[in-house]
Amino acid sequence: MKNSFFAMLSRMKLISRWGLMRNSMPENIAEHSFDTALLAHALAVIKNKRFGGNVDAGRVVMLALYHDAPEIFTGDMPTPVKYFNPSIRNEYKQVEKASLLKLLSYLPDDLRGDYEDVMVPKPEDKELLRIVKAADKLSALIKCIEEEKAGSREFKKAAAAQEKTLKEMNMPEVECFMKEFLPAFSLTIDELESE
Repeated sequence: MKNSFFAMLSRMKLISRWGLMRNSMPENIAEHSFDTALLAHALAVIKNKRFGGNVDAGRVVMLALYHDAPEIFTGDMPTPVKYFNPSIRNEYKQVEKASLLKLLSYLPDDLRGDYEDVMVPKPEDKELLRIVKAADKLSALIKCIEEEKAGSREFKKAAAAQEKTLKEMNMPEVECFMKEFLPAFSLTIDELESE
């Protein structure tokens, strides 16, 4: 239905993440997208201020904000399924693309181009998408840390996998964030306030 784009986006809060894991704190894709956008912005700012980068932090935020929007139609596919083999991964990419186009079709014609601009990455967004991917992985690592802090052992292996992936990305802004800011996520509120 035309003009239902924003109502569809609001359904992101109904799509749960980590479906194969026992969560002490449920997380939905709206929360995850917000966290990813915050982290992507932080990585872009760190890259620009500390490592001589020149990336558009605002565009990074927008790409991150909408990075999981197709999951409104597909749900959150568990990573072991999504990456089971190259054929499944390629087919899933096509499903995501079709879902994104379907979502954009719910906008009036005069607005569609503006949203397509920030929801459909362009070839020149390669560096920005790398930052969004790193932020996505950081968000997952932070979720794992928070779950482990709450006593859940379910996320131990996932945390190690996320950390390994982040280190392999070889991005100085990620390494900086992990060294300088990540340790605080293991602290209690009292410990955070006493620093």
